[in-house]
Amino acid sequence: QVQLVESGGGLVQAGESLRLSCVASGSIFSIRGMHWYRQAPGTQRDLVAGIGSGGLTNYADSVKGRFTISRDNAQNTMYLQMNSLKPEDTAVYYCHAEISTAWGQNHYDYWGQGTQVTVSF
Repeated sequence: QVQLVESGGGLVQAGESLRLSCVASGSIFSIRGMHWYRQAPGTQRDLVAGIGSGGLTNYADSVKGRFTISRDNAQNTMYLQMNSLKPEDTAVYYCHAEISTAWGQNHYDYWGQGTQVTVSF
């Protein structure tokens, strides 16, 4: 029973900032990679940013220089600091994590329910 819960979404104007959080809870043994995805209406779900257990990060070209992904391994929490937001960033943002629930078990994909980010002109 593992759960990922996103928070921090909302309605902002272009140029403003938001900070998203994702908290993993339940029977967690370890978390490998963690990622933020987003999906706008009528589009596929795309990778926004990812971070490995050791801190290695990667970003979509569209958010480089504006977004920063981070994680707190002790709290099983991941963050996405979004600055200089643009209307094109409007989407539902989803938390994803590779999680094992016991020693020796595989890491499996878990997803949160998503949090809405809306950026007005």
